[in-house]
Amino acid sequence: MSEPTSLPDLPVTFRPGHTRVILLTAGVVIFLVISGIAMLLEQLGPGERLSFVVTGALIFWVLAQLARVKVVADESGVTVVNIASKRRLAWAEILRVNLRPGDPWVFLDLSDGTSLPALGIQPGVAKQRAIADARTLRALAEAHSASSALPPEPRS
Repeated sequence: MSEPTSLPDLPVTFRPGHTRVILLTAGVVIFLVISGIAMLLEQLGPGERLSFVVTGALIFWVLAQLARVKVVADESGVTVVNIASKRRLAWAEILRVNLRPGDPWVFLDLSDGTSLPALGIQPGVAKQRAIADARTLRALAEAHSASSALPPEPRS
């Protein structure tokens, strides 16, 4: 049996670092290339050039939205930031943290019977880091749900 790992100091943020760097770098390169082409093509008018630049900026914005995913754990719960949504969960709402083989990201099984994808932990580029992050989040969830299940201390 493996030794229990010590829990990190809170707050802690989990995000796919390599994927984030790739997406933001690609966004900058695409924006610069499209904008550069717009400036180099002499037959384009100002409106057409502007449409090239706006298209490049739109592509960058989409890639930046994909790169913003994260999971933030603090003393009171977890904030899951996905591509188009942000959700705050109390520790008691998280029943289980799952990262099964073949899963594209972590899934949180919630007390309301639903499952929430947490795109901030994904094994795509850095599989071992995602596994370690999922284990850490699972340990945090178990530790905080166990502490919230304890009866309150009697007052004198």
